[in-house]
Amino acid sequence: MDAQGATVDEYSDNFIAELGTSIRNDALHLILLPTEKCNFRCTYCYEDFSIGRMNASTIQGVKRLIERRLDGLRFLNISWFGGEPLLARPVVEEISTHIIGALAERPDVEYMGDMTTNGYLLDTPAVTHLSSLGIRRYQISLDGPQQIHDQTRVQAGGAGSFYQVWSNLLAIRDGREPVDVLLRVHLTPANVPLMPEFLAEIRDTFLADARFSVILKPVERLGGSNDDAMDIIGEEEREDILAELQSVVLTGGDGHRLQPVPDVCYASRPNSLMIRANGVVGKCTVALTDPANAIGKLRPDGTLEIDNILLRPWLRGWQSHDWTALSCPANGLPRDRPTLLQLSPTRLGLDART
Repeated sequence: MDAQGATVDEYSDNFIAELGTSIRNDALHLILLPTEKCNFRCTYCYEDFSIGRMNASTIQGVKRLIERRLDGLRFLNISWFGGEPLLARPVVEEISTHIIGALAERPDVEYMGDMTTNGYLLDTPAVTHLSSLGIRRYQISLDGPQQIHDQTRVQAGGAGSFYQVWSNLLAIRDGREPVDVLLRVHLTPANVPLMPEFLAEIRDTFLADARFSVILKPVERLGGSNDDAMDIIGEEEREDILAELQSVVLTGGDGHRLQPVPDVCYASRPNSLMIRANGVVGKCTVALTDPANAIGKLRPDGTLEIDNILLRPWLRGWQSHDWTALSCPANGLPRDRPTLLQLSPTRLGLDART
């Protein structure tokens, strides 16, 4: 048995199943950043907001890429990220409308659209229209009750954000759109004492509706400008804290209320790519400023210039059977390889026609 109590056979079966999902050619996961600007300035944020709205050539490239791949696909997942993706809602709508049109002739392709958003702009008209474009899953973060949330999830102008986000969540609950909402609840030493009561409120307000679920995530130091001043929950305390708070979420309900942390990160999956607003192709939505996270470029004609030398370290966990590398390939990423900026143009495109 391994450290988690799984038998060798269970471990092997899980690994093979995850590998099969990750390398299948008939599945494509694209994480699109329609803008890298944001209307929030969360105190633990790692982004630098240096890149604005997705340019026309990149929008065109995304459309053509999807057209090129559709004939071989059975599963297409588009994840919208940012920045705050709803600041560039016209980009989201343009690409999504194109996808819906292309899929009209391909009913055999299963399509899912999801969005990571701060929720501030996710009012009822937005939910309704985006749902019609196939975007029906959302991840929205909360940092605790209003007095805590408004200190850490701050608008760019300095005002709090809790009231508007909570109001939008209530409107989704009271509406009938077929959407799922994952409430990502951040944990810090400052908010943990208030979390049992707050999670009970979330449970009683939202979790009787099967469209809502919760994931509990301790805040991490991810390279932001405030990392040195941040207080985070220590590793030795996390298991007990998480167990106590999970029990609050689950009281009176079933396990579907609580989403587990995935065993394998999307960045470890060969069939998952991130396309930034400037057309740079990467793997990880956290390590945006890491040169090793720039593995290629999207062309306007929909072809991808991907360098295997830059891609390979992100996939190393499959060769080593290392679940730690699979769960977060950015952690411990080898640094003895040239970055995209150091490679000559002739080195790009080893997998050029994707």
